[in-house]
Amino acid sequence: MKLRDRLLGDPDMAGAAARASFGLANTLNRVGLHRWFMEKALGIHRDKLLPDFAATTFERWAEQAGKTIEQPGTETVLFQTCYVQNNEPQVGRDTLEVLEKNQVGCGCVKGLACCGMPAWEHGDLETLRKNAHHNLDLLMPHVEAGAKVLAINPTCSMMMRREYPELLEGEDRERAKKLAEAVRDPSEFLWSIREEPRFNTNFQSTPGASVAYHAPCHLRAQAVGFRGRDLLRKIPGVVPRMVMECCGHDGTYAMKTEGFEPSQRYGKNAFEGMQAAESEVWATDCPLAAIQFAQHAGTKPMHPMSILARAYRADGFAQRVEPKQD
Repeated sequence: MKLRDRLLGDPDMAGAAARASFGLANTLNRVGLHRWFMEKALGIHRDKLLPDFAATTFERWAEQAGKTIEQPGTETVLFQTCYVQNNEPQVGRDTLEVLEKNQVGCGCVKGLACCGMPAWEHGDLETLRKNAHHNLDLLMPHVEAGAKVLAINPTCSMMMRREYPELLEGEDRERAKKLAEAVRDPSEFLWSIREEPRFNTNFQSTPGASVAYHAPCHLRAQAVGFRGRDLLRKIPGVVPRMVMECCGHDGTYAMKTEGFEPSQRYGKNAFEGMQAAESEVWATDCPLAAIQFAQHAGTKPMHPMSILARAYRADGFAQRVEPKQD
């Protein structure tokens, strides 16, 4: 394996190193000379828009906010994913806020690792199995107690649902089968309780009539429906305009020198489809797809959970929702 593949295959290590730089990593990622060096030394394309690293992890925030649990007992547990953990903790906060608005008990499990997909796409099955074993040790007590595991990124939910049971061995394979039955996308879980009294449609603001919604490949592969889109329809006045073409990011492929330009061609139809919707607010369940759209289509989509969280707030969007008449 190349050094580049080892680095891209371990997002948790990259996140820890970036935090240790006290923000220097984010600054250097915008410096042309540094990006030239990264391209020559590591094969990471100099023009690729890279995500910023958060100063504080989602896990640390969750612990300080009292969201971390040590014993089973909650209805759901959150698999925040390495991206939310290291890059965009706000998406995890928004997800918890939406679940709380709908009276869904959700706990955060300390010490979760990357699902292993970045390692596996480089052929590093050993690291995948190591990460999977670690995550199984942490999640299975909650699964055995009846909790559902809500994975924010569809890549991670696909890995745990479809790949863990195929790629693991022995006892881990049997445990993975049980985990797979418990894994849900947050929007998928929320949609499943839509007929219950606790389902909350008391939105205070709205993004407006049109929201461009991109359905990520790894979500479509799971064949669970487009529940993020369906939930957006519950916000007064919102009519999602769906785009289903691949955005071309494909894990870490778009970051590499050999993949950056082809990824733009592969994503061309998706970029044009989102732009044709003529919507001010864009949505996608995949954070990496959001980066791809930001770079090549000019607008960064929000996660459906973030849109819902904002819509529950009176000041979330400029357009207020009129109170329901009895």
